[in-house]
Amino acid sequence: LLASPAARRAVDITDAAVLRQIARLRTPWLTTVARGIDRAATGWTMTVLSVGLLVAIMVFRRWRHLFVFLGAIIVMELLGLALYTGFERPRPFDVTAIGRWHGFSSPSPPVVIASAVLMGFAYTMLPQGRPRNIGKAAIGVVLAVLVAVRLYLGVDHPFDDVAALAIGISIPLAAFRLFTPNDVVPVAYGGGKTAHLDVTGRRGEAIRQAVHDQLGLTVLDAKPVGLEGSGGSTPLRLAIAGEGDDGEEVRTYLFAKLFAINHVRSDRLYKIGRRILYGRLEDETRFENVRRLVEYEDYAVRLLRDAGIPTAKPYGIVEITPDREYMLVTSFIEDAVEIGDAEVDDAIIDEGLGLVRRLWNAGLAHRDIKPANLMVADGRVYLIDAAFAQVRPSPWREAVDLGNMMLVLAVRTDADRVYQRALLQFTPDEMGEAFAAARGVASPTQLRSAIKLDGRDLVGDFRRLVPARPHISLQRWSIGRVALATAVALGLLFAANLAVNMFTPSSDIAIDHAPECGTSRLMVLAAQSVPEASQVPCVASLPAGWETHGANVLRGRTTFWLDSDKAGRNAVTVNLLPADRCDVAGATEVPSDEVGTDRFERPSEVDPGLRTTRTYLFDGGCVTYELDFESGAGAELLFDVEQALGFTSRERLVDHVRDLNGLELCGAGARCVS
Repeated sequence: LLASPAARRAVDITDAAVLRQIARLRTPWLTTVARGIDRAATGWTMTVLSVGLLVAIMVFRRWRHLFVFLGAIIVMELLGLALYTGFERPRPFDVTAIGRWHGFSSPSPPVVIASAVLMGFAYTMLPQGRPRNIGKAAIGVVLAVLVAVRLYLGVDHPFDDVAALAIGISIPLAAFRLFTPNDVVPVAYGGGKTAHLDVTGRRGEAIRQAVHDQLGLTVLDAKPVGLEGSGGSTPLRLAIAGEGDDGEEVRTYLFAKLFAINHVRSDRLYKIGRRILYGRLEDETRFENVRRLVEYEDYAVRLLRDAGIPTAKPYGIVEITPDREYMLVTSFIEDAVEIGDAEVDDAIIDEGLGLVRRLWNAGLAHRDIKPANLMVADGRVYLIDAAFAQVRPSPWREAVDLGNMMLVLAVRTDADRVYQRALLQFTPDEMGEAFAAARGVASPTQLRSAIKLDGRDLVGDFRRLVPARPHISLQRWSIGRVALATAVALGLLFAANLAVNMFTPSSDIAIDHAPECGTSRLMVLAAQSVPEASQVPCVASLPAGWETHGANVLRGRTTFWLDSDKAGRNAVTVNLLPADRCDVAGATEVPSDEVGTDRFERPSEVDPGLRTTRTYLFDGGCVTYELDFESGAGAELLFDVEQALGFTSRERLVDHVRDLNGLELCGAGARCVS
C-alpha cells in the first residue's frame, strides 16, 4: 500500500463504502453505548488494567513472562510507529466521526493496545487448557465489540483495525509461544517451579524410547520426585523392568535428572543477576548449551565417586531431543530420606562432617550443600546433585561448604552438639573461617528457609562458639559488573518508559512535524479536527533560525509549535479551534494580513520577553498564535512569524480529497453520513 497510490485509493474507497453502511445504523441510544465503550477502551480504564497486569505478573514472580511481554511491547511500538508515520492516514472520509480520536488512524492505537493487554493477560494469567481457551473466546468477543464500536463511531477505517489486530495479537502471541512455551514455563497456581517439566504425553514416550535405545533399559514408569528441593532440573524416579533369579519380572528403580534448554537459559539469567548483585563470584560462568550442562554433572558425579564420597552411581547420559533435552541417569538410593526428615544422631553428624573433610582432601567443593542434597540411608549420608561441584576451589569455597554442612546438621539437632562433634575433624580456626564466609547468598535458598522456619539463631549460636573472625565480603567490584548493571538498568528503564507511553492515554503517538501549507495528509487530518473551519493553519516558509518540532491533532483541536534560536523553544504555539471556543474578549481588532479572516491582538507582556496572543476569526472557527519569546528577543521576530505561518482554505483540501478518490471530506456542508 505504501508503494502503490492506486492500492491506497482502492482501500480508501472500500473502507468508505463499509463505513457508510455502518453509519446508517446509528441511533441515539446505540451512540451513547458506543461512546461509553470507546471511552473505557481509550481512557484510563485500559491504563489501570495494563498496570494491574504488570503488577500481577510480578506478584506471581513470572519474571520471564514479564520480560517477554515488555519485549513484545517494544517490538509492537517500533513496528506500529513505523507504519503510523509511513501511512499518515487521515480519519475516515464520507462519514461524520462522532467519537474521540487523536492523531493518524492507521494502525489504530487503541485497538493495538487493547489487543496486546488482553493477549498478555491470556498468556500470563490463564493456565493452558480450558481456562485459556475460554479466555481467548472472551478476548475475541471483547475485541470484536471494540472494533465494531470504533467503526460505528466513524473514527477508524476497517483496514486500520485489521492492521491493529494483526500487530496487537500476533507479536505477543509469537513472543509467548517462542520464549515461554507452556511445557517449559507453564502458567500454574498452587506452587511448582518453571524448572519442572511435564513428563507425560509425548515427552514421556520420548523418555521411554530414548532410555531403551541408548541404555538398553525398559522404563515402566517415570515419576517426578523431590521437586521441592530442585530448581535447576526435573528429578525423576524411573521404574525399570528386570528379571529375577527365578525368571519372574521384577521392578528396580533408577534416578534421573531431566535437563532442557530452559534450564540453561535460567542458569544464565541467574548468574547475570548474581553478577549484578554481588559481582562475579569465582567459577560462576555460564554453560553454553544444555549438552555441556549435563556432561559437566555426569563428570562431577564420577569425580565424587572416585574421591570416595558416597553418592549415586552414574549410568550414563540419555539424549531426548538433540541440543534441547538430555537426561542424566544414576542409581536410586533405596530407602533414603532427606536429612531434613531423618533422625540425626552423632554418627550421622560425623558422617556429614566427614563428607566435607573428604571433599577438602580431594581438592573439591560441592557448592550446594542443603537438606535436599543430603540423603540418609542405613546410617550413611549420601551427597547428591553435583551440578555446581568445583575442582581446586578457593579456601573461601571450602569454608562455605563446612559452614553450610554444620547449619544443615544443626537444624536437626543443635549448634553446640554439632560444634563438639566438628572439633574431632576440624580446628576452631577452620570453623571460625567457615562462619565468616557462610553468610547471605553463600548459603542455598532452601537452607536459609529451613533456618528461618526453625526459629533459632543458629548462625549466631555458631559464631558465639567459634573464634571471632571478620565477615568475608561477598561483593566483587569490577568494570564489567558496573557496565552490566548499567546496561540492564537502562534497558529496563527504556522498556518501562515505552510501556508507560503506550498504556497512558494522555501520551498518544506524537506527530514529529507540523502541517505544511498544501494538501498533505497531515493538512487533511488537521481539517478533520475542526470540520466546520473554513481555514486551516500551516507552515508556509520557515525563516533561518526557525524550526518545528511536532503537532498534536485530535477531535476539536490542532496544535503545533515553532522553535527559534533567538526566541527559544515553543516560541510560537499555533492552535486551530472550533468557533464556540474562540475567545477574543479584551483583544483589540487590527487589520488582518490573511484573506477572509478578522485579526485580534491581546498583548500580555512586552519586557523582558514578548508575550502576546494573536487570534484570526473565520467561518466555523479560529486560529490563535500564542507568542512567548525569551528575554532579549527583538520585536522584529514578529515579521518572521508572519512569514513562517499561513493558511490553506478548507475548500482546497475538500477538492483535493474529492479529486484523489471521489470521497468527501466531511464538514462545512459536505454530504456525509452522520
